[in-house]
Amino acid sequence: MGLEAEEEETPPATPTTAAGKDQEEETWNLQKQAFIHELSQKLITGDLQAKIEAARDVRKSSVKTRSKFTAAGVIQPLVSMLSSPNLDAREASLLALLNLAVRNERNKVNIVTEGAVPPLVELLKLQNSGLRELATAAILTLSAAAPNKPAITASGAAPFLVQILGSGNVQGKVDAVTALHNLSTCKQNSIPILDAKAVSPLINLLKECKKYSKFAEKATALLEILSKSEEGRVAMTDSDGGILTLVETVEDGSHGTSIAQERARTLLDLLRDTPKEKKLSSLVLEKIVYDIAAHVDGADKAAETAKRLLEDMVQRSMELSMNHIQQRAASCTPAANFPSA
Repeated sequence: MGLEAEEEETPPATPTTAAGKDQEEETWNLQKQAFIHELSQKLITGDLQAKIEAARDVRKSSVKTRSKFTAAGVIQPLVSMLSSPNLDAREASLLALLNLAVRNERNKVNIVTEGAVPPLVELLKLQNSGLRELATAAILTLSAAAPNKPAITASGAAPFLVQILGSGNVQGKVDAVTALHNLSTCKQNSIPILDAKAVSPLINLLKECKKYSKFAEKATALLEILSKSEEGRVAMTDSDGGILTLVETVEDGSHGTSIAQERARTLLDLLRDTPKEKKLSSLVLEKIVYDIAAHVDGADKAAETAKRLLEDMVQRSMELSMNHIQQRAASCTPAANFPSA
């Protein structure tokens, strides 16, 4: 009896009510579809002002309608607007493409397939900081899709992203580091995307940021890549406070994890292999080695480990010097003095 009473209190919807809701939803969907079609036609055939207004409307579109806009063919005309001489058109199309790409892998790939990368690289060259940093954000977003990485890497975007590291605003710098980190993981690329010019701005950014942040992780990862070349290692030791900043990042950011220890060893290798370690004062060098030793082996064994590492570095330095002297002596000896074979 009680159950029957409960059933009577919440009667099922009548067919008329359900039909009314279906009709409303169908009407709304038709209106939305008509609106999307209207915007796509403005982008394809409209005059410049109509295209700008349509792009601004696309920018406001919701997550659910992004795929519908793509199906309506808006990506190609938006990509074309990136090369417009009108700055408002460039900005509107950039923001619209960014909105379509966010959280939509297929749209990211379609945008690159439609040829967005070359005009985005051109935007990175502009003096207009607003457009330059929007282009940086776009490249970051597009580089998050693995199929896009080879095209972006081959486009020559990396040197301009490095310039952003030194001259952009805070958000621009964060976007540039993240984009470069994304591109550095491209397995199809056999040519390094970074050169030693990136060291100084990356070191400066590490000095300013929280050492335990994701940003610091990405910046340090890029520096580790650069440390694999002699030019990169020399740039790090030449950079004001470069090695100390890296050590602080390991100490403050990693809390003794295995990754931290591996990074510490990488930095030690950097110190050993760099021919310009003599530029560091002995006190600074001892401090660096002690800090790394303490982080890797603990404070109790730090002094012993540091002493062993310093002795190893001195021995390595002497070997390198002796090899260099022998090479010079060999190159200065006339061939006539050698007995014929």
